[in-house]
Amino acid sequence: MGRLIAIDYGKKRTGLAVTDIDQIIASPLTTIATNELEAFLRDYISNEKVDAIIVGYPTKMNNQPSDIVKQIDPFLNRLRKIFRDIDIHLVDERFTSTIAQRAMIEGGMKKSDRRKKENIDKISASLILQSFMQGSNFNNY
Repeated sequence: MGRLIAIDYGKKRTGLAVTDIDQIIASPLTTIATNELEAFLRDYISNEKVDAIIVGYPTKMNNQPSDIVKQIDPFLNRLRKIFRDIDIHLVDERFTSTIAQRAMIEGGMKKSDRRKKENIDKISASLILQSFMQGSNFNNY
């Protein structure tokens, strides 16, 4: 069994989360510059067995894709070509940033750390991964 890795794709930064090898616990991994994402994934996947990639797919309240989907779709096409043997799933990521903010407050994170957007991004990726693991709101890509 391999890990699951989740991506909270952003224009500038991307949050990543990963499971343990038994796929029981989802944990924040890191936040990286989006232009370094593909190289990071190649390196990570060459060193770790990954069973699936889960990508947060943002939609608006009317269920229409949000504006960043114009950047996510080409990224998904590249992922499919690079990682042909790894399943890619999409998860509705509505409200993950808001939920991440609340989780940081409830978890007692210092205000200065809550202001760091990279913390929100990797916690949002964890929420996307947890949502997938619970079997809610996902599609195969």
